[in-house]
Amino acid sequence: MKVFRGFHHPGVAAACALTIGNFDGVHRGHQAMLALLRSEAQHRGVPSCVLTFEPHPRDWFAEVAGRASLAPARIATLRDKLTELERCGIDQTIVLRFDAQLAAQPPQAFIDEVLLRGLGARYVLVGDDFRFGARRAGDYALLDAAGAAAGFDVARMNSYEVGGLRVSSSAVREALAAGRMEAAARLLGRPYSLSGHVVHGRKLGRELGASAPGRGDGFRTLNLRFSHWKPAAAGIFAVHVHGLVPAPLEGVANMGVRPSLDPADVNGGRVLLETHCLDWPATLGPEEAYGKIIRVDLLHKLHDELRYPSLDALTAGIARDGEEARAYFASRHGQTHRQTSRDRI
Repeated sequence: MKVFRGFHHPGVAAACALTIGNFDGVHRGHQAMLALLRSEAQHRGVPSCVLTFEPHPRDWFAEVAGRASLAPARIATLRDKLTELERCGIDQTIVLRFDAQLAAQPPQAFIDEVLLRGLGARYVLVGDDFRFGARRAGDYALLDAAGAAAGFDVARMNSYEVGGLRVSSSAVREALAAGRMEAAARLLGRPYSLSGHVVHGRKLGRELGASAPGRGDGFRTLNLRFSHWKPAAAGIFAVHVHGLVPAPLEGVANMGVRPSLDPADVNGGRVLLETHCLDWPATLGPEEAYGKIIRVDLLHKLHDELRYPSLDALTAGIARDGEEARAYFASRHGQTHRQTSRDRI
């Protein structure tokens, strides 16, 4: 998949079948829309194209209003969104910067400058709640009329439901905020995950665990930092780690700001996904993970972040989390074994 920041690049396709949206999470409703888009693009002999925005428009409006609480919790990083769009078979993605100029652009100007001159749209697919242009004045009826006048087709896709529930980014955020990871996975069509480069941290985990019984190597952690301050999921989770060795590694992770530590530490109070692998692979040296891109599947929430009164209490808490994660994985393995046994009967 080709990715462009804006559409003023020579590599951008001269014509396309297009859909427009934030696609936060690329959930099953998005996936159904993208499958339809690919079909229509193939029928017309043009590449499929997604037009998305960074920052999220609601992030930008919240910042302008000075009311950070209005910004939505972010399900996925831009990296993860682009990865999922590529997995869905999209040919080209345009990441358009959302700023004051774009926010003030009238709907017809957006159609003329972006859809027609910028992207050469021959087919535009939108959701049933699609709005665009300054003050969200543009709607499906306006877009459909513009398409009829300018010679491009316009289609609208109705809501997608799973188990009678409308699939939406808001529904995914609600499930993640409540720690209902299985519900979130049903909406996403996959386990909820985050990815990024493993970065150096304070290495406190090694010191904390070094004095714990049986923890001579400490609680070695894999750290991923995120620029967005409001993640959709937070707390302590049982996880799978992909990207270090061929098989996924079982682990326990803290997603948040680590309230027990000094906010002036190396992470500067930023959101961090800090993952401890329950069993570090012997084939992987202690420093070999740094710089690698890993994906962490958040499978089961153990509890919210806790503030511990001392480093000794924090050490004991981390050890308990590890045992709870092991118990969770043992129960999963037991369920798999029982299911396999039934299948053999």
